[in-house]
Amino acid sequence: MKRLSIKKDSFAQAAIDELGWWRAHKFLFLRRTSQLSVFTLFAIGPWFGLWFLKGNLSSSELLGMIPLSDPLVSLQVLMTGHVPELSLLLGALIITLFYVIAGGRVFCSWVCPVNVITDCASWLRRQFNLPRTSEMPKNLRYYLLVMVLGLPLLTGITVWEWVNPVPLFYRAMLFGVGSGLWTLLAIFLLDLFISERAWCSHLCPTGALFALIGKLSPVKVSAVNAKNCDNCMDCFTVCPERQVLKPALKGKQMMITDSDCTQCGRCIDVCAQRVFQYQNRIALKAENKK
Repeated sequence: MKRLSIKKDSFAQAAIDELGWWRAHKFLFLRRTSQLSVFTLFAIGPWFGLWFLKGNLSSSELLGMIPLSDPLVSLQVLMTGHVPELSLLLGALIITLFYVIAGGRVFCSWVCPVNVITDCASWLRRQFNLPRTSEMPKNLRYYLLVMVLGLPLLTGITVWEWVNPVPLFYRAMLFGVGSGLWTLLAIFLLDLFISERAWCSHLCPTGALFALIGKLSPVKVSAVNAKNCDNCMDCFTVCPERQVLKPALKGKQMMITDSDCTQCGRCIDVCAQRVFQYQNRIALKAENKK
């Protein structure tokens, strides 16, 4: 094994030198593959007539039998006072159970297409060394979630779905309905020039709901080798929710239990010291009792 670099030439260079390019980008590559695969499963229907997934991330049908629905969409419909179809409620239940187990904000980093846009803005920030701006309040997205659920109660319509960037992206790419692309451009410019990680980390109500759903997930990232941390700060540079890292690195609880963590795995990628790993906290707890 090569000797670790004491001082890096650039972001994550120590990880690339120590671990090789693939291991220093593995989870980034796997996430992009996951995001592209989900999109492709939707796209091959309207493009080639192969309907594995019919619909979009708001509401869809797997193999013509299994309903899948965004829990936030279902909650909005309920708040309008209308009783949704059973398939919408069943689909929301299936998706909720999946993210209770896998981790709520896994959706944000492994499925959501808007994540590619915000990651691109963050990458450009690093490339051009743009100054770090003051961050918005973290709880702002929860206030927006309350507003998104309150508006249907007042108006009788699912107002948020008119501007929700996730279905706007899918409608634009699958059906050529590009009228909502300005929303995606606005998010990119907001993240790039106004406030770093503004959308995913501070504003998105969908991410807020998935954070609540994933609170009890057994799958977590853990700073298993925190004692090896050399304070290079690369994990803080790349993490979209950097406030979750410090308690794991400096506190007594090595596991990142904060539901804001998107479990993107980039802190694992960029760490030459191999400080972080994915862990199953239920299996770990059972093992510690032996």
